[in-house]
Amino acid sequence: MAWNEPGGGNNKPKDPWGGGDQGPPDLDEALKKLQEKLGGLFGGRGGKSGGGGGGRGRGVSAGLLGVIALIAVVVWGLMGLYQVDEQERAVVLRFGKYQETVRPGLQWNPPLIDEVIRVNTTKVRAVTFREIMLTQDENIVEVHMSVQYVIVDPTSFVLKVRDPEDSLQHAAQSALRHVVGDSRMDSVLTEGRAQIGTDVQVRLQRYTDMYETGIRVVKVNIDESKPPGQVQAAFDDVIKAREDEERLKNEAQAYANGIVPEARGRAQRVLEEAGAYREQVVANAEGEAERFNALLAEYSKAPEVTRERLYLEAVQEVFSNTNKVMVDVEGGNNVMYLPLDKMTSSSGAAVPRSGRIDANTVRELTDAVTEQLRQDAAAANNRRGGR
Repeated sequence: MAWNEPGGGNNKPKDPWGGGDQGPPDLDEALKKLQEKLGGLFGGRGGKSGGGGGGRGRGVSAGLLGVIALIAVVVWGLMGLYQVDEQERAVVLRFGKYQETVRPGLQWNPPLIDEVIRVNTTKVRAVTFREIMLTQDENIVEVHMSVQYVIVDPTSFVLKVRDPEDSLQHAAQSALRHVVGDSRMDSVLTEGRAQIGTDVQVRLQRYTDMYETGIRVVKVNIDESKPPGQVQAAFDDVIKAREDEERLKNEAQAYANGIVPEARGRAQRVLEEAGAYREQVVANAEGEAERFNALLAEYSKAPEVTRERLYLEAVQEVFSNTNKVMVDVEGGNNVMYLPLDKMTSSSGAAVPRSGRIDANTVRELTDAVTEQLRQDAAAANNRRGGR
């Protein structure tokens, strides 16, 4: 027969546990059974002997405390488990004293005794700031700088410095002021910013190593450098004046590039002409010397003939370059030389614009001069006859 089939009294289902009447469960009895079982587990006594009420109470209390203690130990042990990621390192402090630095993986340390500080050693962090400072030439500039860094020594980062990131910022400001203070304003504002960033990085890394912060500086960027806003207008004027100066220099250089080669060419031409003239003079002198030596040899052979020849050649050379008239006066012993060019200029005779005297003019002048000479000669003869 099934447990719930009718058959009991008053057509009630039969109790499968053999009870007659089916009533509500006896909670006190169930609790007593549980206490007896727990007491048996932890060495307590059962509750069947006389006067065992107090003994059962003490056994139940000891069993509960044991269970609670076991649970507490399990929970405490589970609290000590932790996972260190691949990009992290964990610094372990035991009662505040450095114990070890653990690597990635599943780790366990006694909780409430050890303190675990996990540090990301691969993340690139950044700090930015703005500073106003003086340059070497006593100008004021405003510099925006950013510093990128990573943590390479988590132990030093956690224990050696109270606030390593704040110390990094102060060190970066100090390095920037030192480098900018040794630079001119033009270099800070224009092409020298990359070099300034490199110098600041080197100096900042030296500072962080000296402070033992456990930080490695990856990159220092000079994001912006400009004059302060209060002097921006004056600075723009200075920039414009500098641009005008550069433009004028370029124009002057272009002019010099055009003039200097030309002047050098003229100078070279003068040098070449001087050299040619020198060669000509030397050659003429050498030729005259050779001619004189040859003439000397001929003179030594026939002095009189050579002397007369030289005289005639000299007279020919002189007379060939001037206008002249040779007059042989009757009764005179000398041949008179008349410089007609000077006579015509002094007497005011009409001379052609070309400066040349034609044959008619020469003839007229010759006749006038000859007549005058004849008259003078006749007068002289008369004076001699009267005596």
